[in-house]
Amino acid sequence: MTDDQILLDAKEAFKLASETESDNRHEALDDIRFARLAEQWPDAAKRQRELELRPCLTINRMPAFLRQVLNDARQNRPSISCHPVDDKADVETAKIINGLIRNIEYTSNADVAYDTALDFAVTGGFGYWRVKLDYAHDDTFDVDILVDRVSNPFSIYGDPHSTSADSSDWNSAFVVDKLTRDEFKRKYKGAEEVSWDEIGYGNLKAPWIDGEQILVAEWWQRTEESRSIVLLSDGSVIDEKLYKERKDLFDAIGITVTNSRDTKSWKVTQHILTGAEVLETNDWAGRYIPIVPVYGDEVNVEGKRYFRSMVRDAKDAQRMYNYWRTTSTEMIALAPKTPFIGPKGAFNTDIQKWATANVSSHPFIEYDGQIPPQRQPFAGPPAGALQEALNASDDMKAVMGIYDASLGNASNETSGRAILARQREGDIGTFHFIDNLSRAIRHTGRILIDLIPSVYTGQRMIRILGPEGDDPQNIKLNTLLSGPDGSQRIYDLSTGKYDLTVETGPSFTTRREEAATQMIELIRANPQVAPLIGDLLAKNLDWPGADEIAERLKTMLPPQLQGQNPQMQQAQQAIEQLKAALQQQAQQVTSLKMDKTLEADKLKIDAYEAETDRLKLTQIAMGPEQVQALVLQTFAQILNAPNPMPQSGGQAGFPFQGQGVVPGPIQHDPLSRSTPEQPRMAVPQ
Repeated sequence: MTDDQILLDAKEAFKLASETESDNRHEALDDIRFARLAEQWPDAAKRQRELELRPCLTINRMPAFLRQVLNDARQNRPSISCHPVDDKADVETAKIINGLIRNIEYTSNADVAYDTALDFAVTGGFGYWRVKLDYAHDDTFDVDILVDRVSNPFSIYGDPHSTSADSSDWNSAFVVDKLTRDEFKRKYKGAEEVSWDEIGYGNLKAPWIDGEQILVAEWWQRTEESRSIVLLSDGSVIDEKLYKERKDLFDAIGITVTNSRDTKSWKVTQHILTGAEVLETNDWAGRYIPIVPVYGDEVNVEGKRYFRSMVRDAKDAQRMYNYWRTTSTEMIALAPKTPFIGPKGAFNTDIQKWATANVSSHPFIEYDGQIPPQRQPFAGPPAGALQEALNASDDMKAVMGIYDASLGNASNETSGRAILARQREGDIGTFHFIDNLSRAIRHTGRILIDLIPSVYTGQRMIRILGPEGDDPQNIKLNTLLSGPDGSQRIYDLSTGKYDLTVETGPSFTTRREEAATQMIELIRANPQVAPLIGDLLAKNLDWPGADEIAERLKTMLPPQLQGQNPQMQQAQQAIEQLKAALQQQAQQVTSLKMDKTLEADKLKIDAYEAETDRLKLTQIAMGPEQVQALVLQTFAQILNAPNPMPQSGGQAGFPFQGQGVVPGPIQHDPLSRSTPEQPRMAVPQ
């Protein structure tokens, strides 16, 4: 399409989305201002009271109820778990994908995005977060996936034709954002400074827009298209275009096409628009629009969807509570205004003191006449107004499904089990908000699994995290790796299909605390099981050092509970004992050999010294030739003499035969005390 046609279609789609969401946005804005900004008095009533100098109190109880849901969700945040589906997927690659998703959530602060979206869903009826792509570092071309929060949910306009609870069927969506004029000029040089349609909440002008800003819109569009896929002779299925690009390679290795067919696919495109032109057009790598909504309480009436917040039906009860508390305060404050009565003229004496008797403490006050003025008795607090305030408070609890036990207040329950049951009632009454968050996170996992094969390609290093967000590891993709056991494999995230689940639980204070409580009850009923589950109990206790205590207790468990086979353990102990005995015997044999070697060396030295003495005696009577012949004869006799201490497995003859010394014309010098591994000296000829 041309830019003009894109701009025209976008304006029509935005108008439809704005009109469809008008009611929801109006009510959401009022809910947020009511619950978070404490704008709870009608404007006309507030102005009238201010003119009459009457009190106008606001005792906002909404945040206390909201925090019960939001903080429980923070303690029990759902987690994404990936599983292999077809025969080309495997468990190890699924673990890599799970670790990569956890790293994506960690590096992009996804928990902030989840908490912000749920906060708006509980307070206003809907919230959002986005999935984005960005370069991993400033000096690299590698791209990473990010989960980014949407701090202003009113900047998102969803698909008016959507019926899915997680936006997986969105075919259109808008994101409007404001840019300063200087920022707009710097980012889009030469573009006309014309804002997008300034429609905010329904037909109201967006209040965040002023004359110094330009409103820019992102139009995400998903269109259905068909593509051809081919089945290859090796069983793999790829896109026909990709096969044609690599046909020469497939022909070279003998892979052919066995079947082909057309299939349905989706194409997602991002257009960045102003009111006058298309600034950018970008193709998205995935098949889903990367905007995820979190809805509050959803109601569908005649095909129109209404998203209601937690405080929507409790606003009247809160207004009643404010009114009756203000009324009771006003009645009590006005009661002591006329506390004294007396006959006419009784106040003429000390008239200044009588005029200030209600606000000042005087040591004495004089009066005229015989009957002193009388103080009127205090009628007491207005019981009717206070009772109505209590009724309004109970109405708020009943409407939102959160009772005193959940709020930490004392109630009629006395036993711990009854208090826990009452707290669970509060959790059940608001669990649909937590469940809607789980649906949104599951769709986020679906978007991530769809994007990962297209983003994390080529030979690159990625970091993965363990199930608890710890144990970081670096994994190299698309590279032949060798495992500890000598096996080899390649981590290719584009091979195979994977599905996902989201693990979550009831919004109890923490699931660990609930488990610890139940374990303590079990130990009280059966004390003999304490040594068997002590490590699990310590692991679920929420205080410093619990994990270390759990590890110590685990070492005290029987082998069966530690996942060990007693027979195998006994066999291993026997093998270790045998190894120790063999090592000891080897040391004894080595020591004995050294003793024998030293004794043999001593005998050789004695023989050498004796022969030396004999040569000294005969040296005077012999000439040089005779001396040389005698020396050579002596050396030959020593070299050919049998070994007085034969070596094990060796042969008689030279002492070092059989120990790796190769006999030859030049042998080891018997006069030297070096070992066979040391340099050998040549016998002079």
